Amino acid sequence: MQHSIVSYNDLLSIFKKLDRNGDGYVSISELHWLLDRVGGIWTSTEEELKFMLERDSFNLQEFILFSESIEKVTEEDDEEEQRELDLVNAFKVFDLNNDGFISCEELQSVLSRLGLWEEKSGCDCRSMILRFDTNSDGLVDFEEFKVMMLLATSP
Repeated sequence: MQHSIVSYNDLLSIFKKLDRNGDGYVSISELHWLLDRVGGIWTSTEEELKFMLERDSFNLQEFILFSESIEKVTEEDDEEEQRELDLVNAFKVFDLNNDGFISCEELQSVLSRLGLWEEKSGCDCRSMILRFDTNSDGLVDFEEFKVMMLLATSP
């Protein structure tokens, strides 16, 4: 059984090192120590960890399942960070003057350069902006842009 980040043998080795008394269980205290040393993954206290996991210790199989759940959460966080970065970069394409807002003029300019804007289409960039301009300032800020893009990519 191979995990994408840590192999089964690595997890078994870690488990055995943590199971100092050899009883086949890793205590919450030992698990917390490990998570604290790994850094960046877990910020909860030992008491919070015990409360969340609803147990005092883990056997090997439970330890492996816990490891897999952390890996999955970490992968989801990485994907979310990448989506956010992609949105920031897309926003910068439209924010021509780098003021943190997309104006009607900037929107029309970028759409024209991309060949997506035709004067005769009857489409008004002000109405496009107003549709997502939740604070009614006549501009689209990053949060409004993010909502717009997430709605555009939703199934």
